[in-house]
Amino acid sequence: METPTPSRLKAARKAAGLTQQQLGMALGMEPNTASARMNQYEKGKHAPDFLTMKRIAKELDVPVAYFYCEEDDLATLIIQFNKLEKNKKVEFLEALNTLSESFVKDIKL
Repeated sequence: METPTPSRLKAARKAAGLTQQQLGMALGMEPNTASARMNQYEKGKHAPDFLTMKRIAKELDVPVAYFYCEEDDLATLIIQFNKLEKNKKVEFLEALNTLSESFVKDIKL
C-alpha cells in the first residue's frame, strides 16, 4: 500500500495557499532548492523524517497524524477536530464517547 503522505502534503499545502517554494523556505530551506525538495516529498520520491513532518504540520496548521492516516474519513475527522476550539473539542469527545457507548449497547443486544 502506498503511503498517504505525499497527497496529503500537497492537499494541505494548497489549502494553506502556499507554493512548494514558499513552504520550503518557511521551513528554512534554501530558496533555490526549496521547491525541488518539496516537490520530491509531494511526489513520494523522498519522505521527510518525522521531525521535518512535524515542522511541516506546524507550518500548515494541521496535526502531524493527518499525513500518516490511511483512511480518508479519519483524516477528514482529524482536520475538522483540529479546527475546533478547546472547549468544543471536549464537548465533541464527550458526545463521541456517548455515541460509541450506545453503539456497543446496541451490538450486545
